[in-house]
Amino acid sequence: MAHENCLGCRLANKSEAIYMVYEDDYVACFLDHDPFNEGHTLILPKQHFLDVDDLDEETANAIMKASILISKALKRLYDPDGITINQNGGVFNELTHYHMHVVPRYEGQWFGEFYREEDVGDVDVRELERVRGRMVEVIEEIAVEK
Repeated sequence: MAHENCLGCRLANKSEAIYMVYEDDYVACFLDHDPFNEGHTLILPKQHFLDVDDLDEETANAIMKASILISKALKRLYDPDGITINQNGGVFNELTHYHMHVVPRYEGQWFGEFYREEDVGDVDVRELERVRGRMVEVIEEIAVEK
């Protein structure tokens, strides 16, 4: 059940503006508005869950399947040195809604930067729209290959 007063629920159910790259019945995958690197994607369940241990089996499986698909797309698009997948629970979950980060990374990047507390700068929405278009294209190619 989605909660109207939960930002994560509103994002996952598209009642807030997002740059969607993939969705199914259980999850919404969209670009992070303040990306660590280009292509940084968030996976949120459409139903309200707070922490990983709250997830039901169907939603947990959908999150994992989506993370595999997003990882394949990021590898194809950006040829990163690796993919970092993480989620923060409890007081570290600033959305108060379960969400998984899928982040392309390159050698020499210290991931501690990801956790720095600083204000989000101005986001170039044209840039996010360009990345969204490329991600959607590649995800559709991957889906056809199966």
